[in-house]
Amino acid sequence: MPPTKAELEAARGRTVDDVLGPSLDVLFCGINPGLYSAATGHHFARPGNRFWAALHRSGFTPRLLAPEEQGLLPSFGLGITNVVARATAQAAELTPQEFREGGARLERLVAEIRPRVLAVAGVTAYRVAFGQPKAAIGPLETRIGDTAVWVLPNPSGLNAHWTLDRIAGEMRRLRESVR
Repeated sequence: MPPTKAELEAARGRTVDDVLGPSLDVLFCGINPGLYSAATGHHFARPGNRFWAALHRSGFTPRLLAPEEQGLLPSFGLGITNVVARATAQAAELTPQEFREGGARLERLVAEIRPRVLAVAGVTAYRVAFGQPKAAIGPLETRIGDTAVWVLPNPSGLNAHWTLDRIAGEMRRLRESVR
């Protein structure tokens, strides 16, 4: 059953645990959990979010995973975190300070777990979090220690500029660079 309106509202401000494991190839990073994700405890859980479909179409996973199967990701060398941990109804509710603090937290996390690539799904979030206003979709010159950095399109269904096929294509480019 999907969360009720009351359950969604109660999820405001909650966090969703990171999905991490040893020797990650790619640590995917969302902007922040939406209320649906916070209510369910699963990343990219809202119906209409294209993350899981793009992940599969790009070849990162052998089949389409459901959000509640996120715990399988480390077995594929993948993990998930967020720039900002706090759940909101819209990313516009986040402050620039929260993004900057999230960028600093990501740098610490990446230094600790050392994935091969940090892939941030949201160019505007990346620009604010890391103070790089000209960053674009794709691989960046920037590294965090030995970790390469990519920016991916935001897979939210609200991001109408990017189709599922185009998002999967960018993820495929990332996968091919890693493997």
